[in-house]
Amino acid sequence: MKVLLKNYVTGKATERDMEVVATEAVELKVPEGSKDTIVLKNLYLSCDPYMRSRMTKHDTPSYVPDFVPGEIIVGYGVSKVVDSTHPDFKVGELVWGMIGWEEYSLISNPQNFFKINHPEIPLSHYTGILGMPGVTAYVGFHEIAAPKKGEYVFVSAAAGAVGQLVGQFAKLMGCYVVGSAGSDEKVELLKNKFGFDDAFNYKKESDLNLALQRFFPQGIDIYFENVGGAMLEAVLENMRLHGRIATCGMISQYNLVEPDGIRNLLQIVAKRIRMEGFVVFDYFANYYKFEEMTVQYIKEGKITYVEDIVEGLENAPTALIGLYEGRNIGKKVVVVSRE
Repeated sequence: MKVLLKNYVTGKATERDMEVVATEAVELKVPEGSKDTIVLKNLYLSCDPYMRSRMTKHDTPSYVPDFVPGEIIVGYGVSKVVDSTHPDFKVGELVWGMIGWEEYSLISNPQNFFKINHPEIPLSHYTGILGMPGVTAYVGFHEIAAPKKGEYVFVSAAAGAVGQLVGQFAKLMGCYVVGSAGSDEKVELLKNKFGFDDAFNYKKESDLNLALQRFFPQGIDIYFENVGGAMLEAVLENMRLHGRIATCGMISQYNLVEPDGIRNLLQIVAKRIRMEGFVVFDYFANYYKFEEMTVQYIKEGKITYVEDIVEGLENAPTALIGLYEGRNIGKKVVVVSRE
């Protein structure tokens, strides 16, 4: 079984833009004569917002290539090595990296895969807190935003795979943290599970500028940007002098044919705001250091993580589309096989 992109998408993506097809019997051996190649049994797939952009044809190349209609969708996932001609990867080892949305993947030159050093932690966590979203949260907050103890931090899409971690990293730093989310259930999760100082349901706010004034009467030092659009406009009005905006993504824009124009940009000048975008794989060189630190946080109970798990590769298209409709609570994970 595998998941294909049926056609390029303009506007809102739906499950109909993907197709689940049966596959013929797979030879679970590296082809004769292939060097530095591995065969993977895929266990968990990561549904991530950036994947929507890859479903659209771009005249100007983006930082990741577009998917191709009729070909398999790819994304981050957790796998087990079932055959290998690569000296660094042994049969039976667990890894995470970029894999196809299929039951088994043949990977040539797997130098961009990471070995899983802590299988005692739930393996699904390597799609989230110990995978790409975890590194994104850590880098964006600690290296891009450069926080100081006591600063005022705002996180949008705060109940998602990245946002829930940013808030917890901020609390460990001694910051004041408020998050926004799209349901009352998510708001309660932010306050009672992840330890945010406060949170609000942006769908219930008629004026986002006034909402931010209510939660940040002294202004915002750090904004972790996951949303864009009207939320970014409101944040710019409420930033403090020398504030920092770490720009991870803008999920409100991914299904739009024409992106929203952003007003209030002069605030960047007036308030000396530094707004910086980043791409996580620029920072993967220090992954194993991050893994050890975060595993320790998990084992000490300093960080918790919530996953929204869907069983079955056949349900992957619905799981992915649910991200853009706010149906997920926590990190969306698709289980292909539990071994």
